[in-house]
Order: sequence, then structure tokens, then C-alpha cells
Amino acid sequence: MPQHIICASRRNGALHGAKSGTMCGRYDLSENPAAIRAHFSIPSVPEFAASSDVRPTERAPIIRINPLSVKREGTLARWGLVPAWAKDMKFGARCINARVETLTSLPAYRAAYRNRRCLVPANAFFEWSGESGQRTKWRVSLPDQPVFGLAGLWERWIDPHSGEPVETYAIVTTAANQTLAPLHDRMPVIVAPDRYGDWLDTSCTQMDLFVPVPEDGLRVEKG
Repeated sequence: MPQHIICASRRNGALHGAKSGTMCGRYDLSENPAAIRAHFSIPSVPEFAASSDVRPTERAPIIRINPLSVKREGTLARWGLVPAWAKDMKFGARCINARVETLTSLPAYRAAYRNRRCLVPANAFFEWSGESGQRTKWRVSLPDQPVFGLAGLWERWIDPHSGEPVETYAIVTTAANQTLAPLHDRMPVIVAPDRYGDWLDTSCTQMDLFVPVPEDGLRVEKG
């Protein structure tokens, strides 16, 4: 299973209170369309509402290979993957994240992994620590990349009442690295820029695409 992940190894002593809940449940995409176009080498980005706090069920840009032109494109999709066979959109509430370890085995994700991968542009993602009512929000970013790509999967679901297609996506997660382990046991798969093409190529299943970065590879600060 490919894990195109940028991994930091520094343990931040200020982080504590690891949780095992949903990850990633919020992210920041406040970047302008021109920067997204340049970074992901796509001709255009649909108009979207930039947000420092993207939440499940909201629409945001994804980068994928167009099924007809077989070229990289930007499009908007709803966060929360809904497989073609799902009865309704509520299914997506359970599928905002897809574990890299089970992409080929879980029915909700295996078809998308084999045929419909995407990149999810982000400026940062968020995690929380501490007990309920006294939680601290942490913003996680890459010091040397203002915008980066998270591994994702996308699907097209047809509304049985209107006949209209709805495109949705999930963010792929993996085991947390040493920097984030004190906060959470999972983290999004961060794709290295020189591996964007590999992740989008659904025929690519190499195991040697794990890309570590220097020990200060992630910036973690109060959000």
C-alpha cells in the first residue's frame, strides 16, 4: 500500500492528551486560486469560499485526473465520501476519513482507491488536545510549503430523486508520526509534491514512496 506521506520525527514536549477520535476533522484552505493553480499545475480552479476552517459536508477544491481528458484538473466536491451504492447522502458523515491500511478492503473506499484518487489542497489541518470543555486547538502546517496536498479519494453519487450527480471526497489517514502522536494516533497522508503524479496514477501501488522529511518537518502551533 503506498504511503506518500511527509513525516516529521520531532516529539514536541508541549503536546499532550492524545485522542483517538476522528482525524482529520477540520482543515484550513484560505489560499488564493492562483497559488493553488500554480502549485498543482492545473489550468483553473473553480470559484470557492476560502476558509480557515473547512468542515465536513462543505464543498472545497480537489485535484484529480479528469476521467475523459485524462488530464489533471481542479473541481469542487463535498467533504464526506458517498459511494455510488449508498442509499442517501447521510452515508458521507461516516466517511470523511479513509484509513490507508484498509483502502483495498473496505467496500466504501476500495473502488475509489482503484479508480478515483485525488489531492486535497490545504494550508494546514487541525487537532485538539485536553479534556472536554478545556480543549486546545492546534494548527499543523508545513514550514516550507504554504499550500500542500493531502491524499484523498473521490466518488460520484446520483441523487435518486433528482437524478443529479453529487461528487464527494474523503481524506486518507495513516498512523501519526512522533510529532503528532501526543495529540492523536492518526494523521492525514501528506503527499510530497514530486509524488503528486504517483498518487493520482491509480495503477501505482509501489511501497517505496514513503518520503520522510527533516525532524522539524511539521509546524505545530496553537490554532
